Amino acid sequence: MKIVVIGGTGLIGTKLVAKLTEHGHEAVPAAPNTGVNTITGEGLADVLKGADVVVDVANSPSFEAGPVMEFFRTSTANVLAAEQEAGVGHHVGISIVGTERLADNAYFAAKIAQEDLIKASGRPYSLVHATQFMEFVAAIADEGTWDDGKVHIAPVAWAPIAAEDVAKNLARVAVGAPLNARIDIAGPDEYRMDEFFRKALAQRGDTREVVGDVHAKYFGSELTERSLVPIGEATLGELHYDDWYAAQ
Repeated sequence: MKIVVIGGTGLIGTKLVAKLTEHGHEAVPAAPNTGVNTITGEGLADVLKGADVVVDVANSPSFEAGPVMEFFRTSTANVLAAEQEAGVGHHVGISIVGTERLADNAYFAAKIAQEDLIKASGRPYSLVHATQFMEFVAAIADEGTWDDGKVHIAPVAWAPIAAEDVAKNLARVAVGAPLNARIDIAGPDEYRMDEFFRKALAQRGDTREVVGDVHAKYFGSELTERSLVPIGEATLGELHYDDWYAAQ
């Protein structure tokens, strides 16, 4: 199969292209640095010629409310239109577990808008909702650090997944029949988020104190108990955090 990976040179895209290639598919990374710009449409028609599947893992360069909404709406609309023209038979999108439970969050709202475009397009599709990536633990701790120098983390459920497992699940979905629905994927272990960060920072030799705070915001939003983990059926990754960290 020819599978075009939009955002194919990023964290998930690079791993996905490698996995698909290993299994004998023609996996083509599409990104600005490969001559494909989904905002302007440059290169889209050419890269989608003969494509069976498109997997869109592109991310916005800005998380500000206006720019992130504009990015996902424009990029997704352009990709879907180019797929229609090229006769692509399957669109695979990635989103975040809990988007609908944190619609006040600007980034999550933009991902919801992106999903709405995909569902309304009439194109055969599959959506993969993933929990937060293990690779972003340090960035989340930094985001949660207040002026007191302490890391304020909500004591809620948390099940981070390795990017490797995200790519593996995306590859399986991409080579299968369109679901015209979504699946949830999560890490193999569920933690209390504050306890997880207390241990994870200690492993890194990071001496910042982690404070369990029910009002601690996660990229601007307060969390409830299961805001960030699947409710109901989910596919679990294979990599446990300690094993993932030891391999870094």
